[in-house]
Amino acid sequence: MDAYVIEAKDRFEKTIASLKGQLAKLRSGRANPAMLEGIKCDYYGDKMDIVSLCSIQIPEPRQLYIKPYSREDIKTIAAAINAANLGINPAVEADGIRIVVPAMTEEIRKDIAKKAKAVGEEAKVGIRNVRRDILSLLKEDDSMSDDYKETVEKDLQKEVDAANKSIEDIVAEKTKEVMSI
Repeated sequence: MDAYVIEAKDRFEKTIASLKGQLAKLRSGRANPAMLEGIKCDYYGDKMDIVSLCSIQIPEPRQLYIKPYSREDIKTIAAAINAANLGINPAVEADGIRIVVPAMTEEIRKDIAKKAKAVGEEAKVGIRNVRRDILSLLKEDDSMSDDYKETVEKDLQKEVDAANKSIEDIVAEKTKEVMSI
């Protein structure tokens, strides 16, 4: 396989990994610690990720229990979760924060499925951008014959098709997970 195709494949894998991370943050009716990733709270003047300031447990399928390493951080973590606008209400307890993930209505399920599809389309755009970048590098390379460039373009297109298929499968799986009751 050509170096251009290998580089493209590596970048495709990074795009797909990013897609999986973004989809993990979407609600699916079950409690998932990934819902809280990326939420930052004020920690002695700095912005820190919540997941680095506490342990997160799942005592029941629709509950998260957040236990900060320091009890002084409970209120700031609860405020950050409220500010993140996730559609969940944190209940502050003595040693931690309990979050009950509410059952999703059909309307909320459809909205989350639309978001999943939009995230999938963004990933496909990323794949196309990588393909465009690699093709422009390939056209600028004068060390290859035209026949070899054509072969590399075909190999690249096969990898693009495989990456797009993978994205579609991942989004379909997330949509199925969200739409199931």
